[in-house]
Amino acid sequence: VQLQASGGGFVQTGGSLRLSCTTSGRAVSYAAMGWFRQAPGKDREFVAALRRSGGYTYYEDSVKGRFTISKDSAKNTLYLQMNSLKPEDTAVYFCAAGVGTILSSIRIQRGYDYWGQGTKVTVSS
Repeated sequence: VQLQASGGGFVQTGGSLRLSCTTSGRAVSYAAMGWFRQAPGKDREFVAALRRSGGYTYYEDSVKGRFTISKDSAKNTLYLQMNSLKPEDTAVYFCAAGVGTILSSIRIQRGYDYWGQGTKVTVSS
């Protein structure tokens, strides 16, 4: 199983980017897929997640109302639409997929089994 993240780049404050994460390899049914980010000198943190069951979405408080997570199953692709970007959103963004992710672990790294390589987002002030 491989996850390939893309779509990062350089954008000014208030701008938008859409990140993509394409899965390939062995067909796996994921209980959840999500996005995490790691800013320079900081720990990796949860950004957003999407549960297969019910299609529920979860967001870190600072991105609520600005970021939207979605999935195109036909394309095996997970998206993160990021609007109204701020300098504090600058980070490397990682996508992740979990086979047996449960609700209590949907916001933490150990809840996921597979990780993409990361795509860098830089927001200038």
